Amino acid sequence: MTAIGFVTRTTYGGFRGQLKFLPVRADIDIVPNRDKSGDDPSDFRIFTQGLEVGSGRILTGESPGSDYVSLSLAAPGLGVRKLCANLGRTVGLYADGSFFLIWNPID
Repeated sequence: MTAIGFVTRTTYGGFRGQLKFLPVRADIDIVPNRDKSGDDPSDFRIFTQGLEVGSGRILTGESPGSDYVSLSLAAPGLGVRKLCANLGRTVGLYADGSFFLIWNPID
C-alpha cells in the first residue's frame, strides 16, 4: 500500500489534508456533495485552490461495517490518466478521524 497523502475529518463531514504524489503537492479539501441527486453518484467533491479536481464515493467493503471512501482525481498536472485512491484509517498512528490516501492503481 502506497500512501500518497494524509487527511483529517472536518467538523462539516468532509476531510482536509494534503496530496503528495511525485511532483504534485497540493492542499486538498474533500467536501460532502450537498447537490447530490439520483444521477450523480458522488458523495464528495475534491477541491484544491478553489478548483474542483475530483470526486469521492462511499463504497461498501466485503465485511459488514467496512464502508470506505474511494477517490478519483483528474487534473492537468496528473497527465491524461485519473489518479485513484481510497481513504484508509491511520489506526494507532494519529488521532481518530485521520486517514491516509492509499494509491489504488487502476489499469
